[in-house]
Amino acid sequence: MLVIEAKLKGTQSQYSKLDEAIRTGQFIRNTCLRYWEDNKGVTRNDLQKLCSVLAKNKETPWTKKLNSQARQAHADRAWSAIQRFYENCRLGKPGKKGYPKYKKFSRSVEYKNSGWKLSADRKQITFTDGFEMGTMNLWSSRNLVWYSEKQISRVRVIRRADGYYAQFLVDWDRLQEHEFQGKMTGIDLGLKEFYTDSDGNTVDNPRYLRKSERRLKMLQRRVSKKHTKGKKQSNRYHKVRQALAKQHLKVSRQREDKARKDALALVRSNDLIVYEDLKIRNMVKNHHLAKSISDASWYRFTQWLQYFAKVHGVIVVAVPPHNTTIDCSVCGAKMKKTLSTRTHRCNSCGTVLDRDHNAARNILAKGFKLLAEYLNNSTVGHTESDLKKVKALSRN
Repeated sequence: MLVIEAKLKGTQSQYSKLDEAIRTGQFIRNTCLRYWEDNKGVTRNDLQKLCSVLAKNKETPWTKKLNSQARQAHADRAWSAIQRFYENCRLGKPGKKGYPKYKKFSRSVEYKNSGWKLSADRKQITFTDGFEMGTMNLWSSRNLVWYSEKQISRVRVIRRADGYYAQFLVDWDRLQEHEFQGKMTGIDLGLKEFYTDSDGNTVDNPRYLRKSERRLKMLQRRVSKKHTKGKKQSNRYHKVRQALAKQHLKVSRQREDKARKDALALVRSNDLIVYEDLKIRNMVKNHHLAKSISDASWYRFTQWLQYFAKVHGVIVVAVPPHNTTIDCSVCGAKMKKTLSTRTHRCNSCGTVLDRDHNAARNILAKGFKLLAEYLNNSTVGHTESDLKKVKALSRN
């Protein structure tokens, strides 16, 4: 699958109708969730039928304006949340199970194969449902002219702080040729440096949120000063609120761009990549480090790493992080360290390394051990199919 995003340019009237469509989709999702709570044994098919009932109901005539497949897409969203809750309960997931919640501020509406139509040059999109949004221009760095409408399975309209965007889900198998040179590396994710590899090379941590914190605090103070409790907010309040949202969006985009570029560079220059499978959800419970961990965006980096590895045919292995910092990468002796200790000094063999460099070497060794155990347990020779299994194993 390939997702191509384009900005929607239209009139203020068209934007208002897009907001109405988004609110309608939110109403359908919440109604499906209420129906599930009030009735036992509800299935996905029951929620699909409910969409048709809502469209014919005289008390909810506005739901008929939304395209029928778009209504079904929002019923699918509700069912996806319900199914995820059931799965977490079945597996006995510790802590909260993710009980489905009602949406208050939805920002997207999703269309399937109908309700929209692209122009011949793929630079305009026309929405054909009952909201009569008409034709809007598409601004994108990617050209949709290479893909037919049959290849586009879904179109999602998203409202962000700086405007409205259309995301096109294209059925396309993306594959890139990779020049294999036998290079292998292990990476240790950190806060001082974004990551350190097993060769001692480092990538800087840009700390985008920390750099924007001063402006964010200033805008937040302005929003608080202009907010009037219990009354309708002024235009100045909404103007400052939008400026604050745009600054947060800028930080988010900076993190995403950094994670994508670093992951692609790492995949292009290596044939085997081993990283530590960090439990970030547990790590952010430390209130002293939560902001820095979130600012580093490790999770997005590992997601892009797995994606680009699949595209380039590179093996990526996630290993447990236990004792990677404590163990000596040369002799295996355990040397306990505090967070402030940045140098690994082994009392057994005398090895002196940077703390993260030592951890990266241990991570690479763990990756080798994991692959060796898998290949030794295999009853078939090391064929091409086995390598595919290893890749699948490493991405899980």
